[in-house]
Amino acid sequence: SSSSSSSSSSSSSSSSSSQQQQPAAIAIASSSSLTHPRTSLSYPVQTYIKASTKFFALALSGGGGPFAVCPISSPGRFDPGTPIIGGHRSAVLDFEFSPFNPNLLASASDDSTIKLWGIPDEGITQSLSADDALADLTAHGRKVTLLRFHPTANNVLASASADFTTKIWDVEKSSEISTFTECSALIQDIVWDYMGTTYATSCKDKNIRIIDGRTSTAAATFQAHEGAKSCKLTFLGPKEKLVTVGFTRQSQRQFKIWDPRNTAEAVKRIDIDQSAGVIMPFYDPDTCLLYLAGKGDGNIRYYEMSDESPFSYSISEYRSTQSQKGMCMVPKRGVDVMRCETAKFLKLTSNSVMPLSFIVPRKSDAFQEDLYPESFSGQPSHTADEWVGGSDKPPEMASMAPGADVGSSKAAAFVPKKNAMQLTKELEAAEKRIEALEKLLADNNIAIP
Repeated sequence: SSSSSSSSSSSSSSSSSSQQQQPAAIAIASSSSLTHPRTSLSYPVQTYIKASTKFFALALSGGGGPFAVCPISSPGRFDPGTPIIGGHRSAVLDFEFSPFNPNLLASASDDSTIKLWGIPDEGITQSLSADDALADLTAHGRKVTLLRFHPTANNVLASASADFTTKIWDVEKSSEISTFTECSALIQDIVWDYMGTTYATSCKDKNIRIIDGRTSTAAATFQAHEGAKSCKLTFLGPKEKLVTVGFTRQSQRQFKIWDPRNTAEAVKRIDIDQSAGVIMPFYDPDTCLLYLAGKGDGNIRYYEMSDESPFSYSISEYRSTQSQKGMCMVPKRGVDVMRCETAKFLKLTSNSVMPLSFIVPRKSDAFQEDLYPESFSGQPSHTADEWVGGSDKPPEMASMAPGADVGSSKAAAFVPKKNAMQLTKELEAAEKRIEALEKLLADNNIAIP
């Protein structure tokens, strides 16, 4: 093992030995923040905030599980009269934007349901209720705690629940694809691999499980960390490695790199520091950078990940006196390439949402091709039915250059199966229409054949 407490000197020496040396990025906290949201921080395994390229969502305190969806481009004060989504009967514990449609949002609640919402391009102009949900998924027996959309298949969603099960859904059909029932305790994290063939879960029983998404069979089960606190996960894109971030028995924070094909021993272990906050990992496969943000910390560490030993290089560390309660990474197509912005985060504090940009300073105003290799295009590689049938495809890639062709610019279609409430309303409307037409015919002495 090797210590990874970052400093300017150690970061420089480690970075210079890397075979794929990264340009030095500086982190800039924007002064344009959303301030004074009444955020709900009731469930400790969550990041509390999620973003698409257009919007971000965060849970609010209040009855009925309200949460806000705000445009990323319009920071400011969050007023009490701002329209919200209040379609659940209890607290919202997680939400997830579709990677193929920035206007499609899934929410998971303490009321054991999952709901799908369509966000207008101009944002929410009036509050939404349960009647406005596009779809309802109701098969879990207890509260739903985690949601993750599939990285390559359209409208496929993974969910984890306090009933100790994970489910894979076709949200367009509102139907289950598979269910995994072998977890024996609360599930702390769930992440898909690069192609979406398998997903990994961490659990309060300290076991990591790698599960086939279609059949819900466990391909591997192993203990990653000895500590009892929450363990978070991320796959390293096409590198076919898994990173687990957890604690030792002495509550020392650490992360480990694993080869999912051989989990007998970690490929690499890196001890970070002695602190109580759970670390949230975020990985950018374009730059091979792993960002680690601890809850209650004011800093973000970042490392370059390599295919060869020593596998990880400490690059630098962003420091702030303002601690983060939650954090999310904006999808890569949401960065400003003309500012040489290589990563963008939204940092949730006790009273604000603060944009945080990682920028590589360049004198030229031209597009910097070396900073932006081809990236995820935002288009699905296959449909849900194709994926269930055995299709395995990597994510669709496209240039990040302004004006570049990224395939269809139209968001992936979502045509939900109508629920019972929607069908009942349509039937009532049709019956009223028939009654009105029959009256019109009778008033004009027209016989109905």
